[in-house]
Amino acid sequence: MNIIDVSIILIYIVMSVGIGIWISRKASKGLDDYFLGGKSIKWYFLGLSNGSGMFDVSGTSWMIGVLFLYGVKSFMFMWLWPIWNQIFVMMFLAVWIRRSKVMTGSEWILTRFGSDKAGKASHIIVAIFAIISTIGFIAYFFVGIGKFVTIILPWDLTVHLNGSVFLTSEQAYALLIIFLTTIYTVKGGMFSVVATEVVQYIIMIVAGVLIAGYAFINYTDIQINSVITPEWKNVFFGWEFETQWSDKFETFNRLIDTEGYKMFGAFIGMTLFKGFFASVAGPTPSYDLQRVLSTKSVKEAAYMSGFTNLILFIPRYLLITGIVVIALVNLAPELNANVNLTGADLELLMPKVVNLYIPVGIKGILLAGLLAAFMSGFSAFVNAGPAYIVNDIYKKYFKPVASNKHYIKVSQISSFLVVGLGVFMGFFADSINSLTLWITSALYGGYVAANFLKWIWWRFNGWGYFWGMVGGLVAASLQFILDQNKGNLAPGTFLHQLSEVPSIYLFPLIFGFSILGCLLGTYLSKPTDMEVLKSFYSNVRPWGFWGPVYKQLKSEDQSFQKNNDFYLDMMNCVIGIIWQSSMILLPIYFIIRDYPKAGVALVVFLVTTTVLKFTWLDRVRKIEE
Repeated sequence: MNIIDVSIILIYIVMSVGIGIWISRKASKGLDDYFLGGKSIKWYFLGLSNGSGMFDVSGTSWMIGVLFLYGVKSFMFMWLWPIWNQIFVMMFLAVWIRRSKVMTGSEWILTRFGSDKAGKASHIIVAIFAIISTIGFIAYFFVGIGKFVTIILPWDLTVHLNGSVFLTSEQAYALLIIFLTTIYTVKGGMFSVVATEVVQYIIMIVAGVLIAGYAFINYTDIQINSVITPEWKNVFFGWEFETQWSDKFETFNRLIDTEGYKMFGAFIGMTLFKGFFASVAGPTPSYDLQRVLSTKSVKEAAYMSGFTNLILFIPRYLLITGIVVIALVNLAPELNANVNLTGADLELLMPKVVNLYIPVGIKGILLAGLLAAFMSGFSAFVNAGPAYIVNDIYKKYFKPVASNKHYIKVSQISSFLVVGLGVFMGFFADSINSLTLWITSALYGGYVAANFLKWIWWRFNGWGYFWGMVGGLVAASLQFILDQNKGNLAPGTFLHQLSEVPSIYLFPLIFGFSILGCLLGTYLSKPTDMEVLKSFYSNVRPWGFWGPVYKQLKSEDQSFQKNNDFYLDMMNCVIGIIWQSSMILLPIYFIIRDYPKAGVALVVFLVTTTVLKFTWLDRVRKIEE
């Protein structure tokens, strides 16, 4: 590490922490200010903050690994999350969510199911889910930042106790950076998070452009094409993954065969199945939902969600593809020689490239940008998770009357508690990939069914929601325990075979358990009070199976009209997914010098942008508050 690079990183850290603490005085007015910024922050700042929060180091390391191994088709691996969620939020969910005027996702649930026992049960279970998912994401960040920083920074921070290793260098680095980020997040709440994330986003943009430019100028198309094949650049696919690599890189072909995605058509089919239900279910109760609830108005919620999509993917994939190009030319032969190569080894591509092949100055800016990516994603979750502890559990059930100062103090304590539990969980996770798959395929599998039904079916009630979430969470937790203990299971046994199944293929099983809980809970209990349903339906105005509720409202007010936009919203979502995909493919094809395909991606982007101007943006402008 050159002194110039170290200085850039230190200046960035001091600046981020300083801005966060300086602006924290605005968070002292009350919980609404602390968690939602008083709903006074401009939508474009919230959009930049939201995009910055999604630009995390762990996810970027994983995406670099899959782009390197699987080629251009790897952008579909992003559907595991699913990234379409952002499109569905943009098209209609942001409007539905923001009309509630509440502080958290679980508080929003009360507007759907009421405040009786069933409503309270659904309220508590979604708060618990929010806390568990926040802890899971903090563990995910902990593993990712530790792996990254240890390879980059030259100092060994291993801590010994009684002659044995107490903390590895990875863990010590991760704890140090998490501590610094937690300080300003806890101190300033949403104001500090958004202010620092806007600055961090600018740094990430600069880093992405510099790396893409460096890779573009210093590596020729001849060098790139001597490593990759035409199939690597091919976005289309069949039922089975075609051979991606030439014979001289046979190790990579063998790794693809063992990763569980060889039957690529089945994998895509499963992601499509999961992606639709998960996207209609809406954002999980975390930082993304908090950004929607923080906007000034329903209209600005839609603007913010659309802006998040627009500013996120091109700069992120400039950075990702730039690093992948450098890795392809410099590291592919070395990696190919490793007969025991695993997916976990590919997670280390980014720090290796940064450490060995990035020049002085650019390295410092890139490291500052990657630290910014980590800190922004981490701080977003630390701000979102404790809101559920304080607003939905402590304030509602333990101390309903107290001063704002007291609640903010409890929020700060809760933040440290959530971070501590996340770090503890991170100590026992073996890789970024294991946490990624647990969060995306298992944990979300328990969330999807109940949150899909809450929008579209009037008869679905609080007990159905509660037992659907419980069924999904129990199944997801058992899957995670099984996955983490596969080495202790006897080969050939049913449990061992089940533990070897990729998590995405277990999604239907978890989804099935959750649906069963939803249906049993719903039909074995009485419907939600009609007055609650009428209030929810007339305010939020979702489409779906709301016939009895609509008839009652229509009988009371002949001018009342139901939402008939289902087909238009679905059409916009399909166009939006193509629009989103073009923003991923454009920088990939440009950096690898495939200009004809880059041109096609650009045309697709311009056409879909134009179409969405008429089918989405013009409609949003006409929304009446």
